[in-house]
Amino acid sequence: MRGDVMSEHCPSREVLKHVTSRWGVLLLVALGDGAHRFGELRRKVGGISERMLIQTLQWLEQDGFVQRVAHPGPSQRVEYRLTPLGEEISARLHEVVDWVECNLDGIMAGRSLHVQAPA
Repeated sequence: MRGDVMSEHCPSREVLKHVTSRWGVLLLVALGDGAHRFGELRRKVGGISERMLIQTLQWLEQDGFVQRVAHPGPSQRVEYRLTPLGEEISARLHEVVDWVECNLDGIMAGRSLHVQAPA
């Protein structure tokens, strides 16, 4: 089955919303370098609240991109890692993030011109 994001009723829109949200992108890229515990992710992705981290991880888990792994034992250690589908989208998003970082000077110059231009 192939989705159609241009169709208002296609479930692919909801998935796209989760993946392309600020926190979705950042978490998928952060998990691209391996499994992380909740606290590690919160520190790695600066500015994310605990509530948003929980919610975004749940969305990404429901969409099949992230796997929550609970390790047995007294500490109840939980890790989050990418599924094979998550690894694929993480690599693609990493390219976008890298492009933004590499072109930040030009982007900021464009913003500066826009702010200075009369309305």
